[in-house]
Amino acid sequence: MNLLFTIKKLIPPKVYLTLQSPYHFLLAFLAALFYRFPSRRLIVIGVTGTKGKTTVVELLHTVLAAGQKTASLSSLRFKIGEKELPNDLKMTMPGRFFTQKFLHQSLRAGCKYAVVEVTSEGIKQFRHRFIRFDLAVMTNIAPEHLEAHGGFEPYLRAKLDLFWRLPKEGTAVINRNDPQADRFAAATGARQAFYGKEGIAVLGKFFEIKNLELGHSVSFDLSSHPVVSPLFGEFNFYNILAALTVGLALHIPLAKMTEAVAKVSGIAGRMEFIPGKGFTVVVDYAHTPDSLKAVYSCLKVLSPKLICVLGAAGGGRDKWKRPEMGRIAAEFCQEVVLTNEDPYDEDPQEIMEEMASGILQKTPVTNILDRKEAIRRALQLAQAGDTVVITGKGAELWMMGPAGTKIPWDERALVREELKKING
Repeated sequence: MNLLFTIKKLIPPKVYLTLQSPYHFLLAFLAALFYRFPSRRLIVIGVTGTKGKTTVVELLHTVLAAGQKTASLSSLRFKIGEKELPNDLKMTMPGRFFTQKFLHQSLRAGCKYAVVEVTSEGIKQFRHRFIRFDLAVMTNIAPEHLEAHGGFEPYLRAKLDLFWRLPKEGTAVINRNDPQADRFAAATGARQAFYGKEGIAVLGKFFEIKNLELGHSVSFDLSSHPVVSPLFGEFNFYNILAALTVGLALHIPLAKMTEAVAKVSGIAGRMEFIPGKGFTVVVDYAHTPDSLKAVYSCLKVLSPKLICVLGAAGGGRDKWKRPEMGRIAAEFCQEVVLTNEDPYDEDPQEIMEEMASGILQKTPVTNILDRKEAIRRALQLAQAGDTVVITGKGAELWMMGPAGTKIPWDERALVREELKKING
């Protein structure tokens, strides 16, 4: 049994809640003090939002590393220069000592930039405190972690906290097309840069977007500079814009950035295409209604028939979204396979039933508790031209169970293994 889980169980809930905030704040200060506030000697870029954070971090690392040594910390990996380790912590934004140590190591390795994926839960636990952020990026905001934060407004205010703390000489990079853009603009006294479908406004200049094409790739002209990316979908168009806006704010030549963007052919577990025999498999991390709908909408354009495998995390995480995710899957997919996904201490069968309760139309639905078996079933159903969409886990390395237990998990490797069996 996980030791931390055991200790938490022994502390009375009221006592734990009372001590939680000062405990996290003290840890943040001690961690920064122990590693001598390394962020003060780096250019630190924080990326927050509901969707796209990891992809923006990966794009930014590539863009910045084209000119200067760069470090990045995301839900996928920890990278300092060319050295990298997978993030196997099942935690997008690690604890305070880990993060400060990472920044300290980045500084010692000679990095100029550090890009950090910043989550609402990390902010709630003060993991961002005593890190001096020079730039903050907002990708988009949609309902998520509502039960953990106590509603959408507290969730939004957690994201805004990163912008409230930007220094005046810092830069806030904001998605102009997001409904919450004005809230983020009003939250900071720092300089502001905006990106959206019309273009990028930064440093008193406007870079207009023309000839946008969204198909199997993303291409557009940005003030006569052609931008071409192998990434797929409108959401990746916005992710690319976010990275380019940061680069422009840092005075990086646009030509150099477009070269770097073209090299990012895919992000592990984010709209990752795996070819089958006559059909396609897509593995994606989508785990909210908005992200699920975005993935299905893009793939529906490419394939007339979608076969979907999905679950929902337990542990009291956003129970409200389960029926809605079932409804969205049935709306876009011709076959729906509901399965297990990080149940924590909840009954996975009940989670699947809650998802199924949102399916009102006559879409074939299969409930298979064993996730490996569910994926196998979906692959067996696929015919030529179909697309099998497996969402929720992406490139995560663990499946989370009761009392903090976890088992190794690699969805992409599992898919490739099953495809070999089918293809003979």
